[in-house]
Amino acid sequence: MLLSSRGSRIGGRVTLGVVSTLVLAATGFAWTQLSKLDNGIVMADVIPPSAQIDDRGTPPGEPLKVAQNILLVGIDARTDAYGNPLPQNVLDALHAGSGDDGGDTTDTIILVHIPAGGAAATAISIPRDSYVDIAGGYGKHKINSAYSRGKNAAMSGLRARGLTGAQLEVAANEAGAKTAIQTVEKFTGLTINHYAAINLAGFDALSQAVGGVDVCLKAPVHDSYSGADFAAGPQTLSGAQALAFVRQRHGLLNGDLDRIARQQAFLSGMAKKVLSAGTFTDVSKLNSLVGAVQGAVVLDKGWDVLSFAQQLRGLTSGAIGFATIPVQSLSMQTPSDGDAVKVDPAQVRQFVRTAISTPAVQASGDDTTGGVKPVAATGTKPPSTGAVGTVGASDTKQPATSTAAGCVN
Repeated sequence: MLLSSRGSRIGGRVTLGVVSTLVLAATGFAWTQLSKLDNGIVMADVIPPSAQIDDRGTPPGEPLKVAQNILLVGIDARTDAYGNPLPQNVLDALHAGSGDDGGDTTDTIILVHIPAGGAAATAISIPRDSYVDIAGGYGKHKINSAYSRGKNAAMSGLRARGLTGAQLEVAANEAGAKTAIQTVEKFTGLTINHYAAINLAGFDALSQAVGGVDVCLKAPVHDSYSGADFAAGPQTLSGAQALAFVRQRHGLLNGDLDRIARQQAFLSGMAKKVLSAGTFTDVSKLNSLVGAVQGAVVLDKGWDVLSFAQQLRGLTSGAIGFATIPVQSLSMQTPSDGDAVKVDPAQVRQFVRTAISTPAVQASGDDTTGGVKPVAATGTKPPSTGAVGTVGASDTKQPATSTAAGCVN
């Protein structure tokens, strides 16, 4: 079976919320609630056995014995985790057009490295338009098309096997996920051990479940494409507003780099909100959060979430540092894909190696239950250091804002 569900009907998939869920798991989260969460997650067979890690022998509360890499993606899909079309009223509320408008591209790509031994984690964003070699022999294209190319190529063979409707959609989604995973592995030089994804409706539900997320904008914005309509300054966003905040691309000074800055700032705010006082003692809030995650997450089939979360309790700092790969141009002309983001794969692989070996992380905020700090901000260091947030060359561009702190564009 290509995809299995442990529990009731699931509505979507996770990417942004998974990082916060991992942080949440490290706080002493009520284990009976976490067990309910594990029982309701949709699982997909997308990680090969050679990349799977079995660390179930690690005692609860002790850090991971083996480093792990998690690929988090946000998919511009108009179907739920079971391959069923999202209702038009839901798409309308999310400013997502019709069911035919989604291209099944991975518009958010974040690689999270969880080190062995309890050190701070590092989340590395990859611009969706990065021009790279797509795994499977598809040639050079934007990295966000890897999923859709793998999915579409699998369709004819799956139809020949007699698959139709939602069953066909689910099977093709697995093929797309595998192509996306292999492409990121080839690009970054890291082996992906776990996979998680979210679609439009899933992110909407998760952001509402936490009661909204605090963000800050440098200036007011109005974008009819995404539905973003915000004043300048601090504000709390949830549901369709939160989705518009992280999806907006038009009208931003640095395009996808500013979009990434928003995604990282939102993740930081969500982690703080999840870990805030009262979240774990309020039964209603706790149940809403568990229900939203159950309705949003799809994970790789070999991921034992309960065991993994217990091991995350051993993180010494409880922090997550955010970084973005270096890019050389935001408007490189391509033969068939329009403007793309120019990247140097060798430079990116070196950046990733440095980022996961010397995370420049300082935890911010007060300690939470269990001595875990809520979030970390990644600062930009001088070019000579080669650490997280470093500009690797004179023509290499980075987000204008230190993304996990302060206001963003």
